[in-house]
Amino acid sequence: MSVTDPIADLLTCIRNASSAGFPAVRVPASRVKTEVCRVLREEGFIRGYDREQDGTKAVLNIQLKYDGEDRTPVITAIKRVSKPSLRVYKGGKDRRLVRSGLGISILTTPNGVMTDRRARKENVGGEVLCEVW
Repeated sequence: MSVTDPIADLLTCIRNASSAGFPAVRVPASRVKTEVCRVLREEGFIRGYDREQDGTKAVLNIQLKYDGEDRTPVITAIKRVSKPSLRVYKGGKDRRLVRSGLGISILTTPNGVMTDRRARKENVGGEVLCEVW
């Protein structure tokens, strides 16, 4: 089965595994998925990730992060914004805060994949991949 939106597939796997309480999730790897995971790790939404070869395919092994003894997922929600059928682009100063600054947007820009906060600081725009809070 071919996935038409690999980023949405990544976000869905993270959302489902996190809500089910799994310690980690494995997804097919790509350069953009690896960069999205890098941003999620830098912002403290996941514990880490590593890219490994599984035969001929590259796979991302994502370690999820939980809070407290009741193991509440750190990721409350993760939502795809730009889709293959409707791309969403935002300019350098044109982005609103996600959950009044409690969440982040992940953008792909000419300078690479980054958060909305960093894109605002560098005054670059790009495609809004997703929002996380």
